[in-house]
Amino acid sequence: MIELHNVTKYFKSNRGRKYIMRNINLTIPSGVNVGILGRNGAGKSTMMRMLGQIEFPNKGKIVSSNSFSWPLALSTSFVPGMTGRANVKFVCKLYGKSDEEVKSIIEYVKEFSELANYFDMPISSYSSGMRSRLSFGLSLSFDFDYLLIDETLSTGDARFKGKATKALQEKIEKCNVLLVGHQMKILQDICHAGIVLNDGNAYYFDNINDAVNVYEDINKSKEN
Repeated sequence: MIELHNVTKYFKSNRGRKYIMRNINLTIPSGVNVGILGRNGAGKSTMMRMLGQIEFPNKGKIVSSNSFSWPLALSTSFVPGMTGRANVKFVCKLYGKSDEEVKSIIEYVKEFSELANYFDMPISSYSSGMRSRLSFGLSLSFDFDYLLIDETLSTGDARFKGKATKALQEKIEKCNVLLVGHQMKILQDICHAGIVLNDGNAYYFDNINDAVNVYEDINKSKEN
């Protein structure tokens, strides 16, 4: 279970505080894959970063006994001057993996990400898509209660998207997913429930199709 208690998040700007969330209270039940929907700037990625404890609310708190992956599309979690291989090894050591486990994870991530020679080049030379693929493969090689996925499935060509989707579906047999995305079909295929973020508010729906319908209605109203 994940509980948000009076969560408020804002960023300071020249025009004062820009609120992303205001006094959000909601509960995400255990054992549920959740899609997070919202227009650009609604706070989807911010919510992901707070769940992954990369950012924190300005007010309120998020309570859960679950373990969370880093957001899979988050490229800033890597050290730019280090190679892909060195970054993977560094993360493995942070999580206390043995030498044998580190070796196995490195080989898996190299194969999965399809970075070839770039795997042994500095992260600073990677495109955003290459960083996402490295992050995706690395997260799949760890066991978490929740995978946090932020637009990663839109990375790469159609063949790689298919590969990533299949790998994710295999992984979520052992864990749950919080998935941010604009591809409704993927959200509906993977997620049971949905959260819609809009104008600083968050609305939880037990059925992902209901969340998609509300999100599409919001889009239509904004266009008119």
